[in-house]
Amino acid sequence: MNKLKPSLFHPFKPLPPPHPTTTKSFNAIINRLSSQGAHHEVFLTYSSMLNNNIPPDAFTFPSLLKACTSLHLFTHGLSFHQRVIVNGYSSDPYIASSLINFYAKFGFTNNAHKVFDIMPERNVVPWTAIIGCYSRMGDAHMAFSMYNEMRRQGIEPSSVTILSMLSGAPELAHVQCLHGCTILYGFESDIALANSILNVYGKCGSMEDAKEFFEFMDHRDIVSWNSLISGYTQTGNIREVLQILDRMRIEGTDLDQLTFGSLLSVTAAQGNLELGKLVHGKILRTGFYLDAHVETSLIVMYLKCGNIDIAFRIFEQTSDKDVVLWTAMISGLVQNDCADEALIIFCQMLKSRVEPSTATIASALAACAQLGSFDLGTSIHGYILRQGMTLDVPAQNSLVTMYAKCSHLDQSYAVFDRMAKRDLVSWNAIVAGYAQNGNICKALFLFHKMRINLQRPDSITVVSLLQACASTGALHQGKWIHNFVIRSCLRPCILVDTALVDMYSKCGYSDTAQKCFDGMAKQDLVSWSTIIAGYGSHGKGETALRMYSEFLRTGIEPNHVIFLSILSACSHNGLVHEGMSIFQSMTEDFGIAPNLEHRGCIVDLLSRAGRVEEAFNFYKRMFPEPSMDVLGILLDACRANGNDELGEIIARDILTLRPANAGNYVQLAHSYASMNQWDDVGEVWTQMRFLGLKKLPGWSFIELHGTLTTFFSDHNSHPQFEDIVTILKAVNWEMRKMGINDKTTQVLDIS
Repeated sequence: MNKLKPSLFHPFKPLPPPHPTTTKSFNAIINRLSSQGAHHEVFLTYSSMLNNNIPPDAFTFPSLLKACTSLHLFTHGLSFHQRVIVNGYSSDPYIASSLINFYAKFGFTNNAHKVFDIMPERNVVPWTAIIGCYSRMGDAHMAFSMYNEMRRQGIEPSSVTILSMLSGAPELAHVQCLHGCTILYGFESDIALANSILNVYGKCGSMEDAKEFFEFMDHRDIVSWNSLISGYTQTGNIREVLQILDRMRIEGTDLDQLTFGSLLSVTAAQGNLELGKLVHGKILRTGFYLDAHVETSLIVMYLKCGNIDIAFRIFEQTSDKDVVLWTAMISGLVQNDCADEALIIFCQMLKSRVEPSTATIASALAACAQLGSFDLGTSIHGYILRQGMTLDVPAQNSLVTMYAKCSHLDQSYAVFDRMAKRDLVSWNAIVAGYAQNGNICKALFLFHKMRINLQRPDSITVVSLLQACASTGALHQGKWIHNFVIRSCLRPCILVDTALVDMYSKCGYSDTAQKCFDGMAKQDLVSWSTIIAGYGSHGKGETALRMYSEFLRTGIEPNHVIFLSILSACSHNGLVHEGMSIFQSMTEDFGIAPNLEHRGCIVDLLSRAGRVEEAFNFYKRMFPEPSMDVLGILLDACRANGNDELGEIIARDILTLRPANAGNYVQLAHSYASMNQWDDVGEVWTQMRFLGLKKLPGWSFIELHGTLTTFFSDHNSHPQFEDIVTILKAVNWEMRKMGINDKTTQVLDIS
């Protein structure tokens, strides 16, 4: 009796599983672990198998090769292939199929085909593997060729064969052919295959075929319904989507989070807020609102549609926020130009002890780049280093862009230079960084280095370089890039074509800009705005008006930008009547409310034409809030036209606003000086000194061989100052000898 007492206090524990002692028992464990996705444990079990001197057999290697594929261990897979050959298992169809899949996943299609070719006998398994290999690589022609060869050899496909081919069927004719094969071989009852056919019909945009196929399906599951909904959503057929949802309810089919997830993701991609709200209402009624995946999808949808308020409301109401939800909110705010709010959310995330992912870090750095905040950007970089985070390529790209946007090119290049792996975005980030900061020479050097590294530039690379050439007037470099565009067949591309028009316009080559514009396959609002602005800024106002009339005849709806371009053209060319007429048509004909820039253009238009009183009356009528910049335009116009009385009124208005810009005080001082009000001039200078404001000196730059050189007025800090003065004096002397009236005295006086 006493011997039983311990068992009363210590119940029997289940016996541990017996230690495997045979190849079969080890294989059972390896196969079970492989099916569970525990690939690391597969290797540990295999190692234990070898340590116990138990040899592997043909059933061991398929799971090992699958583990190598999943864990990206290519060299290990090669080692197992060698063991397969040594042990004489090369002809085994299942091992051969595993090898084909292994090589295919790593992109070595030729090796996969060699494995297939040396097989003495082939059944449907290796044929399916090699067909799937080509299908996944996007080579539909080769996949169908192999399929036809398999049938010629008398081997019938399985449902898995057709399923593997569907993943690489790019055209409707391919899908219809595979649909026919499904019927021919009697696979209609295979639900997985049927759902795949339905899904691919939707992706090809053939919803009539998809709907007909759906109606003839013997069995349907939730995946079938979701596939049909996804297809209609992608084509924008909202009515059909709602009818399917109602039909699901009537037939008693429960909606799941994948139904709503796919609906919301496509809705977000289309920016269809109306459909998004309808889906949101369905979610609330069906009770899926508390699902984390659905909540994240809702936030992404509202942010993509630009409705930040509702996205914030859902975000705040979510009690258990995971890293995906935080990242979606931060990323969406950055995409909506709300970088400051995105960084506030990022700080809240850190305080809530949720560890950010590399995607979160990339979004936070993008917010810093958008704000141009070097301090916040370096703070996040410091956090990365302190936490020992390993950044992926997209996050490193964001770091490169952040430093470049903050004009810290040395740090930007240091991050880029240390990247172990670079993609196209990495190269574009560093090239654009130097180009946007005016260093065309280094940008072109990196562009050349990019090509040496066999990274093919795309439209974004070229556009960033062309924009830099446009802003600095680097015509020679711009022509070289244009030549590269032609040789690389990067046209037709509306982004590149518009950038070429802009570059030639800003370099003063209006005729070439027009040729580029006329050669565009299609013009959009941006390209029309660019060509109109180009003519306007070079004194060709009549041509700008003609181009605007041509634009209206295209039937494209104008926007704020194109009106700003044409109004600016009228302002710079004294076309008062035309400018006032266009301003009036903006609201009356197109229903566009003029913003500050449009109204400022009209003030400038009237002021340049000497109609200062009319300009001031327009300002009082159209500007409910005072505008320092517009008052400055009026003040300069008063000084130029000798309207001292109105000038004094405007000067008082400017002083009342207490500007924080030194340029405004200098403008006031000059205005008072022109009216001989010297006491007021002294008061303005005193107030400026009291506020600690200093006017930046006037400056200009020249571009030479891709390098910008800046010159400041009344300044002799340039390293080649003495050489410049010597050359100017020599030129001045030569001009006088030739009898040319020069105006270089003022420049030479700085010495």
